[in-house]
Amino acid sequence: MKFIHVADVHLDSPFLGLSFLPSQVFNEIALASDHSLAQIVDLALAEKVDLVLLAGDTFDSPQPSPRSQLLLAKQIERLTQQHIQVVMIFGNHDHMRLAELLVAPSPYFKLLGANEQIERVSYTTKTGFHYDVTGFSYLHNHILTDQVAKFPARSDQFDFGLAHMQLATSEASQNVYAPFTLAALKALQYDYFALGHIHLRQTLSKAPLIVYPGNVQGRHIKETGPKGCYLGEIDEQTRQVSLTFHATAAIQWERVQLELRQAINKTDLMAKLLTTMPATGPQPIFYSVTVLGAQFLTTAEQELLLDSDFWEQLSHQLASKSRLVDVRFKVSHLLAINPTDQPFFDSARAEVLSDTGIVDAAQDWAKKDSLAAALLTDSTFIAEVKAATEVTLAAQLKGIDHETETN
Repeated sequence: MKFIHVADVHLDSPFLGLSFLPSQVFNEIALASDHSLAQIVDLALAEKVDLVLLAGDTFDSPQPSPRSQLLLAKQIERLTQQHIQVVMIFGNHDHMRLAELLVAPSPYFKLLGANEQIERVSYTTKTGFHYDVTGFSYLHNHILTDQVAKFPARSDQFDFGLAHMQLATSEASQNVYAPFTLAALKALQYDYFALGHIHLRQTLSKAPLIVYPGNVQGRHIKETGPKGCYLGEIDEQTRQVSLTFHATAAIQWERVQLELRQAINKTDLMAKLLTTMPATGPQPIFYSVTVLGAQFLTTAEQELLLDSDFWEQLSHQLASKSRLVDVRFKVSHLLAINPTDQPFFDSARAEVLSDTGIVDAAQDWAKKDSLAAALLTDSTFIAEVKAATEVTLAAQLKGIDHETETN
């Protein structure tokens, strides 16, 4: 028996942070999740799989666009017409009712566990191999309780579990997506537990198999590396499963680092940037470059590196339609101040660059602008402010250091 495990397609994903791209390029990127799903269906047809498991968040919202609804219906129809069984659940993003789904009724399509009820269904492959699939769908954005205890005991058939949920944490406020413990899930002893929700591909357990395939398309720079689905093959005699990952994403995100140890002119800076972003294959790669040693950059060079028009010009020289889409600055630890002054500097730095210090300094700004007030609650924004401040401070210290050396 062959099956495909896919999760977190996120049709209609907004791909935030890329609005600076030319409209034609942005429109192509907006369809990247569509492309990845089509590639997965192509794989299923080519491999003549028996089963496709969709482990939640197929849509990015509970009110998907008509375009994405019709797209999903078309892709599922491609499978059901070939008598490939599709079992789907809703996740926390696409918490919907079956009646809201435009997929045509078919004996080869099943929305499992509607109304957040645990449900088990049984099927038989063309070769006579019997298997069960047990799982539940979201009807609300959050599920606060552990659902694993509600799953039935394993059957005599090959058992698939299908769920969109997260490992429980010590922070109760974070346990809002059907939190579970790995020990309890392993205790069920299902042959293969197909999970969704976590966008990082990972195997939580090998015996029994408990797997997150990750999402099918990275949506921002934090979701780096190949994205796609798992193709599984079951030995029908031993019930052992072999898994193969298949990359299907239209674009890939990668983080690279450019290290500076001394001042550099703009021409050499551009050359170094290009060598930092190598051509690795036919797939477009979206690069985020961290410049380590940013204190060696002049203000003009920093402004150049943060200019999206410069990114566009540089991207034309990259292979496979790859692009530079993000630049970040980081201070290296190559400079030191007078040892006598170091404790005072460290104390001042800790005070000024603390979260509360930054928020206090920006209070007047926040009172005048609601967007500013919102940004001050964003941990990512605070981290970027700290990094920018350190770069500026280090650049100033570099100047003092140089003056000291020449006197």
